[in-house]
Formats: sequence, structure tokens, C-alpha cells
Amino acid sequence: MTRATTFLTSTAITLALSTAAFAADAELTVFDWAGFENQALIEGYVAKHGDVPTYSFFGDDDEAFQKVSSGFKADVAHPCAQMVQKYRDAGLIEPWDVAKIPNYAEIGERFKNSKIFADDTGVWYIPTDYAYTAIAYNTDQVTADQVASLQVFTDPAFAGRISLPDNTDDTWSLALLATGVSDWTNVSEEQFQAAAAWLRQAHANVRTYWADPSELTQLMKTGEVVISWTWNDGVATMKREGVPVAFQRTPKEGVANWFCGYVNFKDAPGSEEKAYDFINAWLDHDSAKGLLENFGYAHSNDVAMKDISLDALKEGNVDPIDGIVLSQTPIDPAMRDRMTQEFEMIKSGF
Repeated sequence: MTRATTFLTSTAITLALSTAAFAADAELTVFDWAGFENQALIEGYVAKHGDVPTYSFFGDDDEAFQKVSSGFKADVAHPCAQMVQKYRDAGLIEPWDVAKIPNYAEIGERFKNSKIFADDTGVWYIPTDYAYTAIAYNTDQVTADQVASLQVFTDPAFAGRISLPDNTDDTWSLALLATGVSDWTNVSEEQFQAAAAWLRQAHANVRTYWADPSELTQLMKTGEVVISWTWNDGVATMKREGVPVAFQRTPKEGVANWFCGYVNFKDAPGSEEKAYDFINAWLDHDSAKGLLENFGYAHSNDVAMKDISLDALKEGNVDPIDGIVLSQTPIDPAMRDRMTQEFEMIKSGF
């Protein structure tokens, strides 16, 4: 998921940066979503070392995994939860020593209660940020009633005026929710086929699959797109750009939430000490404020989140909701690979 409100202003630049680096402290290389080089997330690291790390960027989780699998070297990376099993299975990462991460204990247990993240061999994943995937809509051209259901994405009245993320996890979360599935950890064949059929219906209405929030912002600013399935940061970006937009997080079928975090690469080229300084800076209480203010996301550190007012959470659309939520927790890698293959076929018109 391309998670950032500070995205570069064009898709072309973002894609170029996916193979380049934001050079700073050469002793730590962070492989991250474009935009996450924001100093507000790691003030403690900068205070100690005088600069941010060197960053290399990716556009989505699959791209990141493929690059690392092909030999790209970094010290840490920022995948979302459903990708961690793939990194473990490929032998690319090693456990974190949480004795060196004091605020690990402050991370909400709901983010840690998976054997994929932590087992008797160690802690493989440090969750850091979370938010929602829901309906963004142009309030000048779409009413709240029209987005009360996810079926708006298949409504012929909006043909050619909707956009979906070019992302397996988010798009399949939409299709599953729209067909009555709110737990994607045990999808039956019948449920898979129903969701795929629904996604093919929605595909007929899609003007384009957006690659990052800056692209979606431009589409909605011009009025080419009036409804999209997107993240909190996309909505924050659009509001900042003056787009008349609202975020519907309670359609009757539900919305998705996700969380991301950091893995520790095996045979990393940089400083192990600085890798721990980096993750500790991320888990500082001030990072939670920087994350919400700059990205519209919530922090996995529950203790830090208690310092943030409910009004501020509402402003960022990360306050708790009363509705159905599909949690994008880890799923069987074989199922996810199947979803990816099916999604590519659907986008190709098959």
C-alpha cells in the first residue's frame, strides 16, 4: 500500500524513486513507502545521529518483495502485515531483539497476536502504523446516500467515474466485503468466485486504477473520478489540495483496516545499532503525533495514542467506528498469490 500524505507530485517521479535513494546517513538504509522519509516520524534518530537514514522507496508491497528477493540490500523495510510470512518463508529477515526496544511493550496486543509476527524463535515484526481503506467521494457530485453501500462501485450511473487502488490487498478487501465476507483468513472457493465476479463488474466502471494518492488527488480534483476506494492519507491529501471530499467509513457492508510495520533484514549492510535507534525513534510518543498530523494515520503504540485527543483522531478519520471491518491480517500466501493473479487477469479484461 502506498502510504503517505507527503507523496511526490507525480506518479512518474514516484516510480523513478522506487529504484533510487534519498541519501543521508549512509550507515542505515531504510526501504520504505515514498513519503515516509518524513523526519517527524523519527525525531529521536535525527537528534542522536544528526540526519535521517538513507531511504530507498517502493510503490507497493509486491514490488518491494520482488526487489528484495532479487538481491536489493537494505537494513530494514516497511511491509504491511499480510506480507510478513513471505519475507519469513524466503529467509530474508531475522528476529528483532525486543530487549533493545523498550516501547515494544506499549504496542497494542491486537497488532502482535500472530505467530507470523512472534513465536518461540523470536519477534519478526514491529507494527507501527494503521488506518482504514474506505470510500472517498466528491461531495459536490455524490451524495452521502449514494455511498451508503459498496455497491456504488458497480452502479452504472458512475461508469467511468470511479477509481480503485492498483493493489491486490485493498481491492480484494473491497470485493470480499461487497459480497458479504468480513474475514478473509478462510475464504471458501464459492466466496472467492463471488468476489472475483463482483470485481469484474466493478472493473467495467473503473476509469483507472490509481498507483498513489497524488495520482488519485489529480483525478478527483479534475472531476474525472468522483468515487474511490482509498486510504486516510489519500483523503488528507485531497483536502489539502482543495478537493471537496468526504470519507465514508460506515457503508453497510463494511470497510477494511490495515497495519504496517518494520522487518529486520538478515545480512544487512548497515549499522545494527542504528537500526534499533530507528525503530525506537518510530515508537517514541512524539512519532504518534507526527504520524497523525502528516499522514492521517494512527500509531500502533497504544500508550502514545492516549496523548492524542478524540477530536484529532476524528479529524484524521482514525477514530473508532461502529460498523463492519475486514482486518487485513496475514492470510495464506498461496491464497494471496491467487488473488494477485486473478486481479491481474481482471485488470486485463479477462
